[in-house]
Amino acid sequence: MSILDGFRDKDFLEQITLLNDIAANRPTDALPDLLSLFASPLQDASVDSMVVIALNALLADNEQYAVECLHSDDPKLRLLCIRTAGEHRFASAVEPLSEIAQTTDDSDLALESLSALARIGSEAALPAFRKHLSSNDPLAAGLSIEMCGHFNDVSALPWLKEVVRRSLTGDRYQTCDVPTWKAIQALGDLGTEEAVQFLASHLHHKNPIARRLITDVMVELGEKAVPALLDSLHSSDEDVRILAANVLGFTGLRSGGNGLVAAFDRGHADTPNVRYAFYEAMGRIGTMKNLICLMDGLSETDELLLMAVVGGLERHVNPGMIRNITERLRQEDEQTARLAQAIINSKALDIFRALHGDPACADILMEHLLQSRDEEILAAFREALESLGTDAAGADLKRLSEAAAERGSGRKALAVDDSRSMLALHRALLAELGFDVALAANGQEALEHLQENGPVELVVTDMNMPVMDGMQLVEQLRNDPDFESATIVMVTTEKEASQRGLAENAGVNAFITKPFRPEQLKEMLTQLLGL
Repeated sequence: MSILDGFRDKDFLEQITLLNDIAANRPTDALPDLLSLFASPLQDASVDSMVVIALNALLADNEQYAVECLHSDDPKLRLLCIRTAGEHRFASAVEPLSEIAQTTDDSDLALESLSALARIGSEAALPAFRKHLSSNDPLAAGLSIEMCGHFNDVSALPWLKEVVRRSLTGDRYQTCDVPTWKAIQALGDLGTEEAVQFLASHLHHKNPIARRLITDVMVELGEKAVPALLDSLHSSDEDVRILAANVLGFTGLRSGGNGLVAAFDRGHADTPNVRYAFYEAMGRIGTMKNLICLMDGLSETDELLLMAVVGGLERHVNPGMIRNITERLRQEDEQTARLAQAIINSKALDIFRALHGDPACADILMEHLLQSRDEEILAAFREALESLGTDAAGADLKRLSEAAAERGSGRKALAVDDSRSMLALHRALLAELGFDVALAANGQEALEHLQENGPVELVVTDMNMPVMDGMQLVEQLRNDPDFESATIVMVTTEKEASQRGLAENAGVNAFITKPFRPEQLKEMLTQLLGL
């Protein structure tokens, strides 16, 4: 006698209780009746769902039977057993699942079989994954690409490269589909010299999401990626050199830092855009050679470049550096004012504290600090002065407290950039225009700030950032009724019309190409917002 005898005549509560007991205790003699209930459901969603749960529990304890049912003529039972085999990683299911995946004309069945094989994780399934690398189903293709990367299947390399190349044909670059996304990651998983060189050659992919994925993969590859990235520093494409420098900075590797200095000395940082990227990367790495190069960069007259130099040095303050900066400030020429302003705008608090012991330097820095209208900067330097605890610092703190800093107009702006120096420039410039300014290092941080603090009138965002790039941020903002009305200005080094076309379609109001003079952005915002 089966415990399911008369099941259809029982009331709902009895049925659910009984099926729960079967799922928990897994009596094997209940299997035939469960299969009958599965084949001819009661048409009660709750009960039928519990039948599936109980049957899955019994099949989990009976691998041989579940694998045999992979050949069942009942499509419902076969599908259940495919999912059970994957969920419970039945090794004996690899061969029949591979056969199904390679022979079926049903794309849904193929995807289910591939998904189960992926969960089982046996290299014996590689032929099935290889067969579906070029599948018309993007999910099947993406999963197959992912697994070929997971198993380091070098034979898939030509197709992985082809997937990325195809993503650049026609208007395909406008979206980063699943196969492209998985192909980039699989190339990183392979990590061969050919794969890494190929990724490096596509650092400037037209699609911003693909470009960010390539950047992330190259950073994860670390030392493996350095030779290819150093080669890219010699590219004739300015944007490739910028992106290669950025990635080298993110790796933080000494070999990358030395390569940056060598490329700098050979004249490959021949434009302000590229020099800016080199300085930022050197600051992140901080080798002795990098710091010497940054010290030489203190003679830069461009405000943004000088802030990149100061921001890099702020990470690695040492006595020799402070002596050098002190000598430069004491010269009291035009560069003195630029350097002092860069220290203030960059919020270089460690450099400020180290310089404050020299009365001449302290006076110069305080002169520029007292002119700031940025409450965040003023608050940060108040804390720096308090931490010094000297009589001179106390006097300057009193001067700072007595100075009536102009308040913002209540107009709110958000600046988004992964570059510390760019954020510092935006903060100073927007505060001067009367905005209360918030900062974010990437699109995700920007969204979190907005969700916590409410909408802003203006968003100034970079295009290329880790975690979430500017394009994704704009799309999110324009699709959210709470934030869709913000005026958005995108800052970019991109020159191709295609990039601006994508950004315009996403909802960007205006563009400015860096490096730019602060007056250019001020003029743009004045016209755009009627300031």
